[in-house]
Amino acid sequence: MRIAIAGGGLGGLTLARILHRHGIGAVVYEREATRSARSQGGSLDLHPESGQQALAAAGLAGRFRSEARPEGEEHRILDPAGRTLVHHKPQPGSFSGRPEIDRSALRDLLLDSLPRDAVAWQHRLVAATPRPDSGFGLTFDGGHSADCDVLIGADGARSAVRSLLTDAELSYVATLVELSISDADRRHPDLAELVGPGNLWCVGVNQILAAQRLGDGSIRVGISLRADDRHLDTYRSKRALLDMFDGWNPSLTALIEAGDSPPTPRRIEAMPTGTRWAHQPGITLIGDAAHLMPPVGEGANQAMLDAAELAAALATNPADPDSAIRTYEEAMFTRIHPIADMSARVQAMMLSPTAADDIVRFFTAPPTGPTPAD
Repeated sequence: MRIAIAGGGLGGLTLARILHRHGIGAVVYEREATRSARSQGGSLDLHPESGQQALAAAGLAGRFRSEARPEGEEHRILDPAGRTLVHHKPQPGSFSGRPEIDRSALRDLLLDSLPRDAVAWQHRLVAATPRPDSGFGLTFDGGHSADCDVLIGADGARSAVRSLLTDAELSYVATLVELSISDADRRHPDLAELVGPGNLWCVGVNQILAAQRLGDGSIRVGISLRADDRHLDTYRSKRALLDMFDGWNPSLTALIEAGDSPPTPRRIEAMPTGTRWAHQPGITLIGDAAHLMPPVGEGANQAMLDAAELAAALATNPADPDSAIRTYEEAMFTRIHPIADMSARVQAMMLSPTAADDIVRFFTAPPTGPTPAD
């Protein structure tokens, strides 16, 4: 059984690792040229019931604990004047909650757990063609080709594999603008103290200015804005961004001014809640390729859990991968629907005129299910 995994993100690598532990080979085809070709973004909190569960199945729970930062769970929410609305402090040194880990550290942890030939770098999938007998012929940018018996799309928001299963269209739900502040403790001690060891949200009307501390001492700044028809270049100017936050406490907007490089904007998109597809032999999707959601803390966790559940199904029934895929898909559709619905509601709540009051109620109410994170 030749398994091809399109995409070497957290979901694809988790899948390859757990399959490898079960003695099932798989090749991960990744578009990037090397593991260090680009920044992997900020940090994320791994949930016990999803991301941490997947790492346990991968045999990497111990290594995760050595890399994670439980202090990163600290979370402060401020209003535009700088007044504290919510301040959550985790129990020092405790891993019982949702400890933070840098995406780059988590990806390296997964890569280091795989055989060297498990990842084919610089292989961007551009087409997958069903073969007459079974399986797929794969074509990559640059002319490379390969065959597989089972194709798993872990290739993210712009998945090339998804179109073989569903014509679901993405919708534009928000704009995110990112900046980075390096060596914050030395260069910007006031901002380092403001952000603390975890996450900071400054919540206004229809906009959020957020920041999170990374393990290397840098601060990643994110500006979330409602979807609009303005060109993305509008957001590449610090001056334009500062104008959007006119009247806010200068100690907060200093996060924008301190950015080391020009702001990087991108559109945030999502798939329709409840997206499903009819099962097809030898092919399926995991992670953002299967259920792209607004970034409120569930995406990476659910991608890794997808990987763990699909790997378990394939390991349980290696002689009948189609049955294993069908079992995985039905369970995944059922699990994801309420999470995607919650993520959509939280995204809308965060960028609303009453966001501050709504978010405070959300974080101070007794827990009843998944909660948003960075």
